[in-house]
Amino acid sequence: MASALELRHYGHDDLPEIRQTLIDVHADVHADRMADDEFRQKFPWFVDHWGGNPGFSCLIAYDGDEVVGFSFGAPAMEGREWWRKRLAPAPEKPRTFHFSELMVRERRRKTGTAERLHRALMAARDEGLAALLVDVTHPKVEALYESWGYRKIGEDQPFPDSPVFAVMIADLPLS
Repeated sequence: MASALELRHYGHDDLPEIRQTLIDVHADVHADRMADDEFRQKFPWFVDHWGGNPGFSCLIAYDGDEVVGFSFGAPAMEGREWWRKRLAPAPEKPRTFHFSELMVRERRRKTGTAERLHRALMAARDEGLAALLVDVTHPKVEALYESWGYRKIGEDQPFPDSPVFAVMIADLPLS
């Protein structure tokens, strides 16, 4: 099923074109929790935050005209690799891609779509490391990222209203 997908790449300059698509998929995926979860309601801010980075990179998966998922992130700004303080010594690789979002609609889950979106986004990166956050109440998601080469290096709650997240990093290119 995932092999019929078309992956399209978008960058910083494309954000006005894709912004609402990302927000709509997020709202669909989290429809059962959106009304009661103020943090999830802030997703448009996160889209603008990440999309505002000149190095923003996004892949959207299409099945015909239907958007079935997306992945995005951006390179860390120099001196803003907040996760490095969690490791002593910190990795010598100097540059990090912050992998912010991976979202797949329900009917396309367990088809390889998520891994395909993730690997395609990471394959285009020239940074030495990737960093991401995973809600600690989702151990299956954390295990999935571990199977893709990430390792947990700590936990963080970056916003007062956010969940506690597992902080995970992986060497790039992924094996």
